[in-house]
Amino acid sequence: MQNRLHVVIGGYGRVGRYLAKMLEFEGHSVSVIDQDPLVFECEEAEEIMGRKFIGPVFDRDVLEDAGIRDADCFAALTSGDNSNIVAARMAKEHYRVPRVIARIYDPRRAEIYRGLGISTIASVTWTSTRLLDMVSHPDLHSEYQYGNAEVEMIEVEAPVGLFGKSVSAITVPGEISVSAIVRAGQAVMPSEGWTFQKDDVLFVNVLRESAEKLERLLGLKE
Repeated sequence: MQNRLHVVIGGYGRVGRYLAKMLEFEGHSVSVIDQDPLVFECEEAEEIMGRKFIGPVFDRDVLEDAGIRDADCFAALTSGDNSNIVAARMAKEHYRVPRVIARIYDPRRAEIYRGLGISTIASVTWTSTRLLDMVSHPDLHSEYQYGNAEVEMIEVEAPVGLFGKSVSAITVPGEISVSAIVRAGQAVMPSEGWTFQKDDVLFVNVLRESAEKLERLLGLKE
């Protein structure tokens, strides 16, 4: 396998277990750390081959036993911001791990640590944004959020009103752009003269504040 990675995961809750399992499925090696020994006794814990270590996720001895010095990535995924921040900074600044990710519940902290080169997942911001979208824009299915969800990738089937129209019909520079179209099972990046057809699935990048404008352009809202 190309680019086989070694990933150290701090925190072996549901998110940590899922990440470890999927990384191993893709052929990567993992080591997991958690200070609660009981988390390693659940059935899901037996599903991974990676080594398991008990202790604080920011403990240097534990980190080194887990292979932090040779790690390609470190993910701090405990339920505590402070533990995640300390562990992530240690991995980034002391061990020089190339890719460091921290789960941060406080969005204000997330911004600070992103500025230090630590990728962050702000759970509260993401969840709140998704709930707002589901209430305010139920016809637009959000596939991905960039940054702190200032820009979203929307998946939507081309409505009848767009058939035969060009991509420019729903393009607003700086606000809305069609990034890809899936037609007959094949994805393409549309050029300016591309026209929509029945059964096209559109992937559209849109500013959050322009979501309502996109709905109007798609004919989903008057």
